[in-house]
Amino acid sequence: MVARQYIAEIALNREAVDSFEGYPFSLAAVRSLDRLELHPAVTFFVGENGSGKSTLLEAIAVACGFNAEGGSKNFRFGTRDSHSELHRYLRISRGLQRPRDGYFLRAESFYNVATEIEKMDAEPNSGPLIGPSYGERPLHEQSHGEFFLALLLNRFHGEGLYLLDEPEAALSPSRQLSVIVRMHDLVLAKSQFIVATHSPILMAYPEAWIYSFSPQGIERVPYEATEHYRITRDFLSNPQRMLRELLQP
Repeated sequence: MVARQYIAEIALNREAVDSFEGYPFSLAAVRSLDRLELHPAVTFFVGENGSGKSTLLEAIAVACGFNAEGGSKNFRFGTRDSHSELHRYLRISRGLQRPRDGYFLRAESFYNVATEIEKMDAEPNSGPLIGPSYGERPLHEQSHGEFFLALLLNRFHGEGLYLLDEPEAALSPSRQLSVIVRMHDLVLAKSQFIVATHSPILMAYPEAWIYSFSPQGIERVPYEATEHYRITRDFLSNPQRMLRELLQP
C-alpha cells in the first residue's frame, strides 16, 4: 500500500514528549497516539468539538510543509500564531511517490488565504497571478461556500495531497454531494485526502477509512458506527419524536 499513497502512516515520537499534561499532548487523541495508518485515497477524522481531530490534521499539514493557516506550500503568511507544537513530534512515513500538487484547507481561515492571494497578486513583479488559478471570479466576490468549491474545482489538479479541515462548514447538502463527486475525480487522478469533518454526507465516501476521536483515544470505525450517522439517521427517521424528547419540560 505504501507505494500507492503519499502519506502511509503518522507516528508520535512519544519519547521526545516531556509531559502529556499540557496542551496539545493532554488531548486524549494525542495522549493515546502511537501510529496511525492512512488510507491511500481518503481518510476521515471525526469526533466532537475539542476532540483533537483538527489539531492533529493541522500538525500533519505543518509537518508536511504547509502553512499553518492554509494554502499551498508556497504560502508563508500568518495573521496569528495559534498552531500547536505537535508537528515537531510527528514522524511522517511517506510513500514511494511524491505528490505533484498539495493544499491545506482550514475552513476558519480560508478568508485569510483569499486576502493573501489578493495581496500577492497586487505586488509588482510578483510573477504570474495566483487568483485566476482559483477561477474567473475573485474569491472575495464569492460566498464562503462558492469560493471553497472554486478551490476544489479549479485549483486542485490531481496527483495531490489534500488536507481539508471541516470543508462542509459553508456548504449546503447538495454542495456536499458535489464535493464527493469532485473528490472522487481527484482520487481517480491519483490524489490522497485527509479530512476532518462533522458531515455524515462526506464521510460516506466509499471505502474511506474513518477514525473516531473520543475521550478513549482514536479508533477506526465503520461509517454506520459513527455518532454523526446514528444521530442523523435517528433524527430524520422521526424528527418530531426526537424533538419531543429533547424539548420536554
